[in-house]
Amino acid sequence: MKNYRGVAILALLIGLGIGATYLTQLSTAGRIKGQQQDLANRTLLDVLPTDRYDNQPLAQPVVTAPVTLAHSTLLGGYLATRAGLPNAVLLRSQVLGYEGSIQLLVAIDPQGRLLGVKTLRQSETPGLGAAIADWPNPWLQSFNGKSLQAPTDSGWALKKDQGQFDQLAGATVTSRSVLQAVHDALRYFDEHQAQLTGVIIDE
Repeated sequence: MKNYRGVAILALLIGLGIGATYLTQLSTAGRIKGQQQDLANRTLLDVLPTDRYDNQPLAQPVVTAPVTLAHSTLLGGYLATRAGLPNAVLLRSQVLGYEGSIQLLVAIDPQGRLLGVKTLRQSETPGLGAAIADWPNPWLQSFNGKSLQAPTDSGWALKKDQGQFDQLAGATVTSRSVLQAVHDALRYFDEHQAQLTGVIIDE
């Protein structure tokens, strides 16, 4: 009889322990998930100066389905606002590099100028094209302030292709692919500016 009572007490204690663990997990899971999401958001949004927005851009999508462009695929887009006004559009792009696909985040201001470009994912050659993933990235920063009109279409190419841009050392294919994807993103923004920002620009 004592053995049964001891087993019952042990089973009860185990059950209470499991229940307490489960409740603790439930109570902390939401907070952990929120912290992970905040970290992911900061990692994505560090391409955008913090004074450009006071909303949660990733919670305000403006492109929700993939769009095939001339040299790349647009995977998504988000609107950054400040005081309720559009202040930047973030376009997530994918392009084929030398070793595989490269994902980029391209930040564009309402006037169509580049605010920043960041590599989100890549599988390029270590020591060569993989340098595209460095952050901050001096080569990608050289795009800042450029637009669809400055330079013109012919200028949006590597210098070895009679364009205006240097390349990453030893990574011609990677450099060319990224440059084309950024140019695609600027062209898409120019053609869909009202849809992306909600603002109609007078011609």
